[in-house]
Amino acid sequence: MNTSGHTKTEHKGAGHRKRLRDRFLQSGLDGFHDYEIVEMLLTLGTPMKDCKPMAKDAIKEFKGLRGVFDASVTELQRVKGIGPSNSFGIKLFQAISVRLAKERISEKLDLKSPQAVVDYLQKWLGNENREHFVALYLDSQGRLIEDRIISVGILNAALVHPREVFEPAVSLRSASVIIAHNHPSGSVEPSSEDRDITRRLVETGRTLGIEIRDHFIVSSTESFSFQQQLLLQ
Repeated sequence: MNTSGHTKTEHKGAGHRKRLRDRFLQSGLDGFHDYEIVEMLLTLGTPMKDCKPMAKDAIKEFKGLRGVFDASVTELQRVKGIGPSNSFGIKLFQAISVRLAKERISEKLDLKSPQAVVDYLQKWLGNENREHFVALYLDSQGRLIEDRIISVGILNAALVHPREVFEPAVSLRSASVIIAHNHPSGSVEPSSEDRDITRRLVETGRTLGIEIRDHFIVSSTESFSFQQQLLLQ
């Protein structure tokens, strides 16, 4: 009983939100429109607001569900009603999806296959809006021991020092290393800085007896291999 004398009112759309969740719990996503999936995710960070209009606008703005999930927080905020807080559900889904995809790929990753490595890296880095320089540490059979982020930001010699790459390689007893980074611009053509960094790391690896097997540059859809282009000499 409400002793204050006032009747507690639910926000607009509360009943619809409950029906969406009940449908999902009963049947999963069968029969759901794309905008309804986005709507449910937006409700996680929007407790007192009808999310249907902004969900429909997001699907329209980004041309479908995949476009919404590929969008950055800044891009999502182009949609009226979506801000840093209520984009939480979408970003959470993105992060979980990337982690699960990485785990699934790493379980069966054949690092002798350049395309498998590219797929792995694109799942991990392809949609990042800042440059990430990473290293994959391999054992003597070419199996993945561990992957690590070495630096985040525009690449330069200060950020990617050989010590940061090879100290983990020594401690992990890695036989070889694959290095990689993403280009948020979408172009995977290596810059002069990319070439200089690669040369330094290859030379350091030779001194230490730890091979740099390849250096990949990836975007969400493209890739570049230094090894395939004979640039690891």
